[in-house]
Amino acid sequence: MPDLSADTTKSVSSTKSSAAPVTGSGPTTPRIAVIGAGITGMTTAFRLQQQGYDVTVIERQRYAGMETSFANGGQLSTSNAEVWNSWGTMVKGMKWLFKADAPLLLNLKPSWHKYSWLAEFVAAIPNYRRNTIETVKLALAARASLLDMARDANIDCNFEHRGILHFYKSKAEFDAAARVSELLAEGGLERKAITPDEVKAIEPALNTSDVYGGFYTETDFTGDIHKYTNGLAAAFQLRGGRFLGETGVPSLSARDNGVTIAYQTVGEDVAREDFDGIVICAGTGSRALAAQVGDRVNVYPVKGYSITVNLLDEKSQEAAPWVSLLDDRAKIVTSRLGVDRYRVAGTAEFNGFNRNIRADRIKPLVDWCREHHPEMSTRQSVPWAGLRPMMPNMLPKVGPGNSPRVFYNTGHGHLGWTLSAATADMVTAHVTGTIEKPAQPVLAKAV
Repeated sequence: MPDLSADTTKSVSSTKSSAAPVTGSGPTTPRIAVIGAGITGMTTAFRLQQQGYDVTVIERQRYAGMETSFANGGQLSTSNAEVWNSWGTMVKGMKWLFKADAPLLLNLKPSWHKYSWLAEFVAAIPNYRRNTIETVKLALAARASLLDMARDANIDCNFEHRGILHFYKSKAEFDAAARVSELLAEGGLERKAITPDEVKAIEPALNTSDVYGGFYTETDFTGDIHKYTNGLAAAFQLRGGRFLGETGVPSLSARDNGVTIAYQTVGEDVAREDFDGIVICAGTGSRALAAQVGDRVNVYPVKGYSITVNLLDEKSQEAAPWVSLLDDRAKIVTSRLGVDRYRVAGTAEFNGFNRNIRADRIKPLVDWCREHHPEMSTRQSVPWAGLRPMMPNMLPKVGPGNSPRVFYNTGHGHLGWTLSAATADMVTAHVTGTIEKPAQPVLAKAV
């Protein structure tokens, strides 16, 4: 696992493009395959393309951002960078064990992967402090890079730069958050303690009748991850990038000087193709792919849920908050996605690759809206569930594998969007340090 602190993150310069597509310079241009077109895959592909590589993205869904990057909480939240590896989390998990609507739910059915992963999770508890600080630094480094890519690709994704407001309903919870704030500050984040009156002033739409206090991070922001990911995919293809949708990867093999990928697009025969390098950004599928090239990447699928509330009338639009919220007790986050949508997300479910949307996990999200925004209609609430790819130590796997031509950018857990731009820069630096790139990106002639 590489050091993920911000001072080791290498920045990758952005090359502005005209309307003309960017293409490779022929057979001498190194060819890189990126497996996965979620937020980590598309940020990685976009950065590699900016550096002049001939990039192919392989995605099992028809479009980019159709799995974990489809309907997450929307927060780019350095303030939520605390890793989960703590005895406090373990105690809460035990209390919630048999409570169907609990923020964290563990299916007790025996599974070697699940229980071995949990054992590694517990083993990482002594590194809680260090890993939290590293995550904060990485999240801070990601902000500018993510916005840089948005500007370069001209993406409209409902960014709201209004900060993120954490609120607490007891003194004990607030005091615990204060200790976390001290830790976040060591990583470079400023988070301000505020009173219930200040909570109300920052977000008048929030029912604060039982709020004890809060913490406000003015520099955090929100947006629509699905729009962002698809915006990058569109810009990537416009500039000559190759996108293979509805394409699975039955097998891959690595050599000292390259990789061979067997892939199959829906309705076509299996094809084999050689590349100079590969970056695995396949989310929960990364573990199986890594095993094929002799690497162990212990990603576990942790299911999260969301609802997208369609704000159909003016009353609901006025009653829904614009400032992003995090309710620490319920483990629920929110984001406003333009005038007519409100995203509410939360919960963690350890249940393997089960993607079923459970009514008893969606109901707490709807009930939460009714409690905290009583004037907002939830009549049209669209449920969703996605599998977060999570490593036991809560740090993403970024960098080379055992093969010199295999790289990883995966395992971001619940902070995929928050961290992805920085980890894309990091893995791009690893690729450029191994596989010679053109002296400068080559612009194709306008057609």
